[in-house]
Amino acid sequence: MNQRAPEKVIPFAPSPREQQQRQNDGDPLDRSGQAIVSMLQDAVDVAKQNCERAMDIAHKLSLKLREAEDRVAQLEGDIRHYQERAARAEKWMHRIHSEIEDRFFKDGGGGPVNGSGRR
Repeated sequence: MNQRAPEKVIPFAPSPREQQQRQNDGDPLDRSGQAIVSMLQDAVDVAKQNCERAMDIAHKLSLKLREAEDRVAQLEGDIRHYQERAARAEKWMHRIHSEIEDRFFKDGGGGPVNGSGRR
């Protein structure tokens, strides 16, 4: 019978990343570079959070501004309405004044006319 000798088991070689990590662990320059890259990533994360927060605040303020603009438009409509009413009231006051002048003071400023048409 043919017996073969068991093959020698060879462990997998570490990945290039693991090899680089092992090599970088000892070098202070590489550790510093990794620390800087890590801090940059942290800064990016904080900047993203700040940007999202700013966008949320801007959105809320935009909604409030739109509400305020709608309210201003409503109040401007109210102003026009009341200005028109005031103008109509002034016309009525002028008409009433003219009627009083015509009916009571038309004849050269004499006294008021009594019910019989005499002064």
